Amino acid sequence: MDWMYSVAGFLVGALVGMTGVGGGALMTPILVLLFGVGPATAVGTDLWFAALTKSVGGFMHHRRGGVDWQVLRRLSLGSLPASVLTLLWLRFSGSGQTEQRLILTTLGCVLLLTVLAMIFRAKTQAWGRAIRLRAPGRFKRAQPALTVFAGAVLGTLVTLTSVGAGALGVVMLVYLYPLRMRPAKLVGTDIVHAIPLTIIAGSGHLLLGNVDLVLLGTLLLGSIPGIVFGSFVSAKVPEPLLRWAIALALSFAGIKLILPVS
Repeated sequence: MDWMYSVAGFLVGALVGMTGVGGGALMTPILVLLFGVGPATAVGTDLWFAALTKSVGGFMHHRRGGVDWQVLRRLSLGSLPASVLTLLWLRFSGSGQTEQRLILTTLGCVLLLTVLAMIFRAKTQAWGRAIRLRAPGRFKRAQPALTVFAGAVLGTLVTLTSVGAGALGVVMLVYLYPLRMRPAKLVGTDIVHAIPLTIIAGSGHLLLGNVDLVLLGTLLLGSIPGIVFGSFVSAKVPEPLLRWAIALALSFAGIKLILPVS
């Protein structure tokens, strides 16, 4: 079975390298639905999987100057405290079965939101641009507080499900900063923001006993060469077709996770 985890890691890494879709949106449902890993363990392990893989990409974006640090600080003001509060709730809620069901339902909902984010990203940016140009003063005054709030939403969702820092984070940023966030800075800011968030959330899950270190190492053995492979072949693969295929798979996984187990 161990080699199957590495194969899954390679496939997820390759898809991330080809499309940029967040690994959490793919890896966590694969672990839960295909391999039968417990929801909390899948989330905790995937958080460290994301933290380690995104640290490499974040370092490269930082070196190229592709990070908007002011926006990142605003996001972190919301996301990091929200992550800690969510971890405290998980620690003291004291209802294991209810907690597992909540994680599954929230994960399913976030996967469906991720699909919508993938499909309507361009329209969301156009909507934000129209509002920004129509009422620039009011829009800019609201940006800091809305960004902190967006960070808090991401912090809660990522800590509960390991999903959201990628596609959902990007959509929030293109809406809140439609003129300021160019593609390179958009991706770099989103990736670097996810690093401390996944480390804090992953550390909390590690203390809660929700991280399988052997599983994590096996996934990384496949994902690292997968990301390299995906980045090399990305120009030769019809990316829109892949995105629609991933959106369909995530929709199926999201609906299956939301439906109660019979």
